[in-house]
Amino acid sequence: MNRFMNAIAITTTLILAQSCSLLPRDEGKPISATTHQHEERSMSGSHHREHSTSGAGDKKKAFAQAKLKVTSNITSNKNIPIVIGVQDSDGKAIANFDTFQEKLMHLILVSDDLQFFSHLHPTYKENGQFEVAARFPQAGNYTFFSDYKPAGQTEQVSVLKTQVSGNSIAAPEIDLNRSKTFNDIKVNLAVSEPTVKAGKEVSLMFELQDASNNQPLTDLQPYLGERGHLVILRQSTSLTAADYIHAHALKDAPAGQVHFMTSFPQPGKYKLWGQFNRNGKIVTADFWINAV
Repeated sequence: MNRFMNAIAITTTLILAQSCSLLPRDEGKPISATTHQHEERSMSGSHHREHSTSGAGDKKKAFAQAKLKVTSNITSNKNIPIVIGVQDSDGKAIANFDTFQEKLMHLILVSDDLQFFSHLHPTYKENGQFEVAARFPQAGNYTFFSDYKPAGQTEQVSVLKTQVSGNSIAAPEIDLNRSKTFNDIKVNLAVSEPTVKAGKEVSLMFELQDASNNQPLTDLQPYLGERGHLVILRQSTSLTAADYIHAHALKDAPAGQVHFMTSFPQPGKYKLWGQFNRNGKIVTADFWINAV
């Protein structure tokens, strides 16, 4: 039976990031968001609890700020309406956004223990409002990484947090296995270096095979305008933009393979979510990597 859980705290933090659009697609370079100083203000309503944070780096106001609205009563494993409002530094709604990677906003939702991952694309409802339905599988802390690009501006990443009350389930031990099967697809992850060192570029090579015969997949199609999509997060007590990496797929790779180039900025354990389009169905393959 589903049980009701209350969202007891919602905070949002605005982080500015270098625009992905400034990076050549064929180089496969990663984007890693960096944290700026911020001052927080909060507002609450009778049906929603909201908090917004405006960034301020080098004594300059951030161009945009994001605000999260979610019902205070959350039912597990049910579609919960989420609203993200984007405003400029003066509190006025931003009306126009540029499309990047085929969408106006990319919303990455993860549990802070990195066991749950969802890649959502909110619908723009005008006047700076984006709407989407999200699911929270169990109690615990959750973080949204919201990528959007106000018209004429560089890409910005807002980090928004919510905590869902209840009895959480302990996360399983970290599995460093680099060969896994997801439904009918076997995915092998190869790394260009035997030891992943913090700050050093490495190639991450995903080999996708039909699990029934170990043959390379021949029906891979582009996803969000590229051969694949890769999100990486560093294991952390409280996720921040400094823990977030988004890498672009390299253009040239053998059949049934998708390659990325990236680097891991700090030592630690990182979780990877590679997403691929197999004949119209999105496959998400997750792996752990330890950087020293």
